[in-house]
Amino acid sequence: MLNTLTALDRDAIARRIPHQGSMCLLDAVLAWDHDQISCRATSHLSPENPLRAHGRLGAACGVEYAAQAMAVHGALVAESSGDGEGGSAPRAGYLAGVRGVSLHVERLDAVAGPLTVNAQRITSDANTVLYSFTVQYGPQTLLSGRALVVLDAAGLNTPGFGKDVTR
Repeated sequence: MLNTLTALDRDAIARRIPHQGSMCLLDAVLAWDHDQISCRATSHLSPENPLRAHGRLGAACGVEYAAQAMAVHGALVAESSGDGEGGSAPRAGYLAGVRGVSLHVERLDAVAGPLTVNAQRITSDANTVLYSFTVQYGPQTLLSGRALVVLDAAGLNTPGFGKDVTR
């Protein structure tokens, strides 16, 4: 059951993710639990949205909205287990890949009202989390897909991945 008692505003979100200023795309966490999160965003309407290109915001940019929802979710889960705010910082996560992305609209900036960004944890282990996500306007799904988040790239047994390759 989603927890609506701990809804968060934009400032609380910005304290939990690395994205700051106009790059923090989410306005609010509406509800969350250990397995899922629902967020609201209106930044797609801003002409100053940093993801805009050539005066428009393509639907594929919704993947970044979903990634930020996943980042907030990870921070909230870490906090609820005693690993986050007030304790040690939650582990950094990296979007390693997306699959099955379906774009149902061409542009997000053409959507007149707030977006609902949902992410649901499908499975996880010590180093990775697989999420499904949707970005919606009311009942209309604008885009959907799955995303793999790597939490500890150094812990993976993949040559060169997560290693400092600048040396």
